[in-house]
Formats: sequence, structure tokens, C-alpha cells
Amino acid sequence: MKKSVKFISGSLKMAALFVLTIFLIASCKNQPAETKTKENMKSSVIHPNWSRNANIYEVNIRQYTPEGTFKEFEKHLPRLKKMGVDILWLMPVNPVGEKKRKGTLGSYYSIKDYKAINPEFGTMEDFKSVVDKAHELGMHVIIDWVANHSAWDNQMIIDHPEWYTKDSLGNFVSPYDWTDVADLNYDNPELRKYMIDALKFWVEETNIDGFRCDVAGMVPCDFWDSARLELDKIKPVFMLAEAEEPIHHKNAFDMSYGWKLHHIMNEIAKGNKNANDIESYFKKNNLSYPQDAYRMYFTSNHDENSWNGTEFERMGDATETFAALSATVPGMPFIYSGQEAALNKRLEFFEKDTIDWKNYELADFYTMLLNLKKNNKALWNGKQGGKMIRVRTSNDEAVFAFVRTRDKDKIFAIFNLTDQEQIINLKCKDFIGGYTDVFTGQKTSFAKGESVNLDPWEFIIYEKQ
Repeated sequence: MKKSVKFISGSLKMAALFVLTIFLIASCKNQPAETKTKENMKSSVIHPNWSRNANIYEVNIRQYTPEGTFKEFEKHLPRLKKMGVDILWLMPVNPVGEKKRKGTLGSYYSIKDYKAINPEFGTMEDFKSVVDKAHELGMHVIIDWVANHSAWDNQMIIDHPEWYTKDSLGNFVSPYDWTDVADLNYDNPELRKYMIDALKFWVEETNIDGFRCDVAGMVPCDFWDSARLELDKIKPVFMLAEAEEPIHHKNAFDMSYGWKLHHIMNEIAKGNKNANDIESYFKKNNLSYPQDAYRMYFTSNHDENSWNGTEFERMGDATETFAALSATVPGMPFIYSGQEAALNKRLEFFEKDTIDWKNYELADFYTMLLNLKKNNKALWNGKQGGKMIRVRTSNDEAVFAFVRTRDKDKIFAIFNLTDQEQIINLKCKDFIGGYTDVFTGQKTSFAKGESVNLDPWEFIIYEKQ
């Protein structure tokens, strides 16, 4: 996690300093990652006020407890509140299809009934109780919505076969190799009306706060635009797209996936990319997305865990380093069920496979990160947060350092993104000042020309005194 930082004298001879200053003059004119951009795409999305400093936590009800029910999960709500969780995203709560089912229990994403609760999880009243309890604790709830396809035994396929995609022979088709589901055809206006009505049902009936929309990019964007417009008439909702196209932020979605940064982090952990690739990512990101678009950053989720490996498999000793990075760069940090327990196994997707919670090994680590984000305006979401300015070092390929400032709040973070010890010199002056190490409470002052010794994968996050 966090190791103690060691300082080396920053004093240099005046002549050397003069030469260094001349050489670095261009690099010292650091530009915030969010500036020097072309005109960003305009967005009509108005984020719910409660999302401005929020984080998000994905709940896998099936695997969360031995019982796999809403009632048993509800017992964890006070613990999650204490950890600092704001938004609870529940994986699909609908009944799972039986026809062409994969495995014993089937995929959560094979929806048999869009307006019903999976009886394996409990009743509609049990679900409402979870929502009510979460609201009482100051948290918000969104549910997974699978608009692109349904189960083969969804009644719609009998009553409205015209709502489904068919091949040249008139046969229903599955998207990709997802043979347990049938593809829906959004060229049909009646399907659109039905789906928006179903979305509204959950907000009106259960008082949830929004939706995480599965494979949102496979559903026409104008459908999501219409859906958001109708949902906001009921209450301000929060919409997360499993996609990362800028167009989704124009009218429909508050947040989208930061898949590209996730893949960059995986590659850095393998030694195939370096810290400069992160800077390049954010430069491109800020040229492409609306200024107030939220991006979601993560080291795991249900897809990554089950199909590509745990964060420990993919990132090894860099796991906590990238979790901390995800929580401090501009964007919303995400945690998947079990990460606070350092879960190091791939959860079965179609079978029962209960999370081993052990002693919640990383709960304190995530608590620190989530509460730092909540309380320090520099880390808030979208345009409410501070711009990220990279702090140049003597080894920019190895070390990613930056400051973020908003009003009187400031964060200075340093990440060694290699498996080697790094002795680096901090250049320019954006970091100069007094800080408190958020993990140790140790107070430190930085002067121009300071040098820092970093252990492999070491990271330090400082908060302005």
C-alpha cells in the first residue's frame, strides 16, 4: 500500500541550477490537462447534485453472501456507508431466463421480465427495503439495465416477435456469441415505448436513482436521449453508460467507462507502457469529451474479474498503486464487490460462488481514498473538481506526479509506475508548499528542486496543509 517516503537534499550549485532552468523552461510551463483544448462538445446533461463528489460501488447480489439475497446484502449497508460508498450499482435484479441458459444459474444479463424481481434474490419488497435503507444512510442506488437483448423465454418474444432482430431467413439472432439472449431491434418504435415505460416503472415504483446501462453503445443513442428526458421528469437520475463514446454524454449519460485508461494501467503493470501514456490518455480524453462529463476509473469489475482475471492477476504488486491513481485523477473511482477484502479469485459468472470476505483487508485503504475524494474539492467530479497539472520529474517515463487544486483545497500525488526504485528530482514549482501525507499524517514541506526516493510501485498522496 503506502510506504514511507524518503527525501534527498534538493540543494544544487547555482551554476547547475541556472543551466537546468534554461533547459527546462518549456517544460515548466505546465498546462493543465483540461486546457489548450479545442471547443468541447456541448452537453445538456445536468448531473444530480449528490453526484458531484461521489464514488460508485458495484454489488453482485448472487455472490455477496451465502444466501445471495437482498435481505442478507442489506446487512452490509452500514459497513459500506462507513467505508465511504456513495452510489450502489446493483447488477441486474430481474428474473434470469431459463431457455438456452448458460451454466446452472444463468447470466444476470439474460432478462426474462423487465418489470419483475429475480426470486432467487427475494421479493420486490425486499428490494425496496434495500433502496430505502440506502437512502436513509445517505447513499444512492442505481440498477443494471439490459436494453440490447432479452432472454429467449421473455414473453415479449412471443407477444412481439417484431421487436427482435432477425436474419435473412427470419430467424431470431444473438449478439456475438451470447447464445443465451436474443437481440432486440430498436428500429421498432413500440419497443422503444415499452422499454422507456419499464425504466420509468423502476424509478416510480422503487425510487431508485438511476441506471447503469449494459452495452449502451449497441443501442441507438437517440433512444437513450429520449429515455433520459422522460426519467428526469420523475426525478433527477444518474445514468452510467457501459460505453466510452463522447456522444453518449451529449444528452443521456452522466458517466461512461474509462476502459482505455484501465487497459493502459494493465499494460504499465506488465512493463509494456509507461507513465507518459497516462498523460497522453488524459490529453486526448479532454479534447474529446464535454467539460463536465464524468469518466469512471477502476482496477476491476464483474467482467474483468470473471473473464480477464482479478486485479492481482493483471496488476500484481501495482494493484493498490493503480487503485489510488484511479481515485485521484479526474474521474469517479469505482470498486467491485470483494475488492475491499482483497478478493483474489475469479468469481464464477453462471454459478454460485460466494465472496470470501475474510477480514476486509483493504477496507481502511479504500475508506481513506473515498473519504479524501468526498471531502477535498480538488478531487470532485467533472468541472467541480480541480484541473490536473502534471509535475515534471527527472524520469517522466517512470513517475507520474500531479497536482489538483480547487478553491482552498489541493492534492499533490506521486506515483512510481515501475517495479524499480526511483530517485527523482521534482521540477518546476506547482508542487511547492506544505502538505500532510493522507495515509500517515506526516507533515512535509516541498521546496523547488526537491528530490524523492520511491520504492517500487510506491505512491504518496499529499493534501495541502
